[in-house]
Formats: sequence, structure tokens, C-alpha cells
Amino acid sequence: MTTTKPLRLVVAINPTASFGKGRDVGPAVVTALRAHGHDVTALQEPDFEQLTVESRAAISTKPDAFVVVGGDGMVNMGANLVAATTVPLGIVPSGTGNDMARGLGIPFGNTEAAIAVLTEALTRPPLAADVGLARYVDELTGEPASRMFACVLSAGFDAIVNERANNMRHPKGPSRYMIALGLELARLKPIPYRLVLDGTELATTGALISVGNNISIGGGMKVTPAAKVNDGLFDVLVVQALSRFSFLRIFPRVFSGEHVTDSRVTIHRVKTVRIESPGVVAYADGERIATLPLDIEVLPGALLLLAPPSGPAF
Repeated sequence: MTTTKPLRLVVAINPTASFGKGRDVGPAVVTALRAHGHDVTALQEPDFEQLTVESRAAISTKPDAFVVVGGDGMVNMGANLVAATTVPLGIVPSGTGNDMARGLGIPFGNTEAAIAVLTEALTRPPLAADVGLARYVDELTGEPASRMFACVLSAGFDAIVNERANNMRHPKGPSRYMIALGLELARLKPIPYRLVLDGTELATTGALISVGNNISIGGGMKVTPAAKVNDGLFDVLVVQALSRFSFLRIFPRVFSGEHVTDSRVTIHRVKTVRIESPGVVAYADGERIATLPLDIEVLPGALLLLAPPSGPAF
């Protein structure tokens, strides 16, 4: 039974979400939206690059909404395609971390509930959210480049773990991240940073640097627990250099956001950030961005979202 006027929707599906465990979610989303009377174009390509190309072409026709089915990498793709346009972004999470969905109050691990939230959101105006814009030098071409992110950009120990995990051939499942964590923890060392926060320079030796537009990374690690996606500001987490023992004591507190009470942890609320550190690679929304330095600015209200208005990050 149709609950809203028919809309023209594009649904992009990541068939490898959650290492293939979420392959049934995309077809369920398409079936449900069509059952509500919507005109749905489903995109499911063999690789991420082709999916991006086909999605860009479909968005150029100005559909009523663009829906991504997958994890935070799919959200990142969607944000880069529809930010600063009138096409809103819908999210049905089926990835491993689903941190954007967590902050927006979109159910994860429950396809029916997530679809219900999406179909309800289609009946009202979308919500305006900020995005981050990171500028850098492309490592292959040497030319200036940029990429947007919706959730969190990291350029510290967690990004180093991500880089190692992505370069590992085995194992194929999520356990490789835990293996990478253990390997990098064994070689934990202070990282020298030069930060420029709204024009003010800060030189520090740290362990973690995260630029939060949303709350969490890594499947619920609340690195910037008070961040809001619609306040026009980043929450920049700076964790001072830690010993292995101190790191292991603080790390579990990240899942509740209580790490921010530690004297070695500071949060800066700013509009622009420059991050410099030799050899460190930045990740955003779980995707590799570039080797530092990066210049990052917030684009207030640039992304229209189909999400509950009462999510934790609103």
C-alpha cells in the first residue's frame, strides 16, 4: 500500500558490504520501495568505481532521492555525489561499522526497521547536514585534489591500523582489523603533528587526531561524542602521546565517549583544520584519502539527508 506520493528514486547497492554478508539487503530495499509505489532505479555494479560512475550519471537526471545500501564507504560515495545539490541522500546500513547511521539514528542490523525509517523520511522534507571538505595533493598525479566526508576523518593511530589492515591479504574478514591493531600497538610510538585550528597553530606529539562531523568511527568508537552534523563546526579530537599501557587503559573508554574526561584528551570546536605529519595517511568514512598534509573545512548544510530528526548527532 502506498503511503506517500510516488517518487523517482535511485538505489545504489554495495554487494560486498560487510564482506558479502549484507548482499540480501539491497534487493529487500528495492522491493519495499517499489511496493510503496515508487519508481526505483537499482544500481549494482561489479566494482566500486563503476558503481560511482553509474550513480553519477543517474544523479544527473535529478531524481527525488539517492539511496545508498552498504556501509560508511557507500555513504562517503553518496555524500561526494549529492552534496551541494538538491538531491537528498538516504541510507540503509548493511556494512561493518555503520557509524554514519549510528549518529543519525538509523537502525543498523535490522533491515526492516531501516527501510521503515527511510520510507517515513521520504514523506517529509530532508534534513540539512554539514560535510567536511579535505584538500590535498594527489599522490599519483601530484595535482591538487579534494574529497568530502560525512562522518569522521582520522589521521592517527586508528588510520595507521586501517592502512595496515587494507594492505593485508589475509584474513579476508573483519578479524584482520584486530590483527592489524595488535601489530601496530606493538610498535606504537608518538606522532609529531602540526595543527592549524581556525588559524591558530598547535604543535603536539600525539596518538590520535580525529576531525569529527559525526560521533563515531570503527563501529561505535565515540571519538567525538558531542559532535553534531548540523552545527557548522568540527569537533577535533587530539589525544596526546601515550604509552602502550596508557593506551590500553583509555581505549575501552572510547566506546562510551568517556575518554574525553582524561586530561590527555582535548576537543577543539572549529571550522577549519590543517593537519601536518610526515608519512601519516588520513582516512575518512573508512576510506583512504591521502597522505598528510590536509586542509579541511566544514561546508555547513551542504548535504540533504533522509534521516530521523531526533538522531544523536542532530
